[in-house]
Amino acid sequence: MKITVVGAGAVGASCAEYIAIKNFASEVVLLDIKEGFAEGKAMDLMQCASLNGFDTKITGSTNDYSKTANSNICVITSGIPRKPGMTREELIGINAGIVKTVSTNLVQHSPNTVLIVVSNPMDTMTYLAHKVTGLSKHKIIGMGGALDSARFKYRLAEALGAPISDVDGMVIGGHSDVGMVPLTSLATRNSIKVSEFISNERLEQVKEDTKVGGATLTKLLGTSAWYAPGAAVSGLVQAIACDQKKIFPCSVLLDREYGLSDLCIGVPVVLGANGIEEIVEIKLSDSDKAHLHTSAEGVKKTNSLLDV
Repeated sequence: MKITVVGAGAVGASCAEYIAIKNFASEVVLLDIKEGFAEGKAMDLMQCASLNGFDTKITGSTNDYSKTANSNICVITSGIPRKPGMTREELIGINAGIVKTVSTNLVQHSPNTVLIVVSNPMDTMTYLAHKVTGLSKHKIIGMGGALDSARFKYRLAEALGAPISDVDGMVIGGHSDVGMVPLTSLATRNSIKVSEFISNERLEQVKEDTKVGGATLTKLLGTSAWYAPGAAVSGLVQAIACDQKKIFPCSVLLDREYGLSDLCIGVPVVLGANGIEEIVEIKLSDSDKAHLHTSAEGVKKTNSLLDV
């Protein structure tokens, strides 16, 4: 199993590290445009192999896409990150050109790959990948929902005073501060609805804290987060590589599911060897359904800025 990660910055490198530590891939290729950067990150990570007990081979390449040939899964993390005060949508001018070039080059060398998009604005960049690569719709996945759901579970556990392993919850909708739809009514602690443990007011605070999870970290760190995004990607990669048939919320191209079409937005999907094995349609409350459709309008507005 060969995995390529484009972008050897903080997110890409942490993604490569988590994939290697989980030890399910034979090879991870890190690619970056900056001379020697990916090679250095790969060497540093390989020097962790004996310490962390993995046998995955990690190699680096400076913009040589031939090294990525025949990758089973390709991850795009490249592009500029957010700075404090920036929205994800403000990144579109630069990142659209980068994602277009990267995705085209990846598919040229790995025509049967599954593509995972991390670059922001993520729903629009996932839609762009569909427009420029010609890959089947089940082979292009936006990562955002997996990350947003992890942040939701963190906030739920914090509010409950519970271990995160006891908590389950999901975020659908757009990967943006206003577009996220944390499904508080479906969140559980060991199969018991969290509303049995905390007030509606506290749950509403959890929802709002989740929606600004990325912005909160950007304000603290001065740039985008990287540990949880890298871990979220590695979870998707492992589900596909190991044909786990796990459900994750991911940004996928919809065709009338949830009453939406011709856009990519976060909904629950089953991930396996073919990429998206199934889009799971769950019954939403009227308010969550309305929020999802409002979120979709925001995504479409950002999509309209694309030059494709």
